[in-house]
Amino acid sequence: MLEARVRAGTTPQRDARRAHMVLLAAGGCPAWRIAEIVRGDVSTVVRWRDRFVREAMAGLKDRLRSGRPPVHGPQVRLRVVAAATRTPPHPYDGWPHRLIAGHLPDTGISASRVGRILAELQLKPYRVRGRLTRPVDPQFFARAAEVRAVHRDCPPGSTVLSVSEKTAMAARSREQPGRPPGPWRVRRREVEYIRHGTVSVTVALDVHTGQVVMEELERTGPAHFIRFLARLQRCIPTGLTIHLILGNGSSCTSEVTRAWLERHPWIVPHYTPKHASWLNQVEVFFSLPARAVLRHGDFSSRTDLLEKVSDFAIVHDETVCPFRWNYDGQPRRTGDELNAAQEECPAR
Repeated sequence: MLEARVRAGTTPQRDARRAHMVLLAAGGCPAWRIAEIVRGDVSTVVRWRDRFVREAMAGLKDRLRSGRPPVHGPQVRLRVVAAATRTPPHPYDGWPHRLIAGHLPDTGISASRVGRILAELQLKPYRVRGRLTRPVDPQFFARAAEVRAVHRDCPPGSTVLSVSEKTAMAARSREQPGRPPGPWRVRRREVEYIRHGTVSVTVALDVHTGQVVMEELERTGPAHFIRFLARLQRCIPTGLTIHLILGNGSSCTSEVTRAWLERHPWIVPHYTPKHASWLNQVEVFFSLPARAVLRHGDFSSRTDLLEKVSDFAIVHDETVCPFRWNYDGQPRRTGDELNAAQEECPAR
């Protein structure tokens, strides 16, 4: 731990210096020589060495100091916290320290003092993190287990396809050419670009082989989705049952699509639970062209983007392997349930 503290570039200098003193002392270096190496006083070396002997790593921390008496008491601090956790007044979308101090004029507190109080409490009213209030779905784990079952084990005489749409892939070209990387220099890319529109595709992934089929999506809706399913049906040998893993988009769940699926009973749909698109394996495939093609790509037109994404899918099919799927479709156990399971079946 001492060596790691000395090597780390993020360690404060005083902490690295103290750890260095202890390491030199552990190597048999006398205190006067350590003081010369660290350019300090002998008494300082002896103090940190002895503290480490008595208290280990905790001995290298500063002692608590009394400091100047607080100017603002607990009541003022509570009012600062109450103001910071309250909805800010219109039209501000946040609580700057200056506004919080102005909201408490009778306390005489400054904006810098407000910032220190909030920093001590790790309270950051200017930061926002998104969250999703997902409604309770009693069928969530049942549907998740159903999807997991066809993911893990392909039923006899069947094929399992994960189908979804990738929309709004932007075709953008840089106004100036980039610069290649070199020694001690990263690759440079122009920040200004020209828009050429967007491209959308529909993709079907064979879960158990990893093969993909891709088709341009000219317009979202059930009509195109049904045409894509009809194309898949013609590509699959007759007599096989087709298990489709679908999301909850309008193209997949519309009445027109459901009616078409009812007229084709050998095509069995399995819908993922709401807000659980991560159960659809084709979403994992979408991350591959996003990193390999889209992130640093330069496309002169929509056609250019579609060709490069299609070429990626072709190369992917030539060197394909199925994704490893570990999710078991079961709810996580609580601590009490885990303890009960260990008592019934102790670890070997």
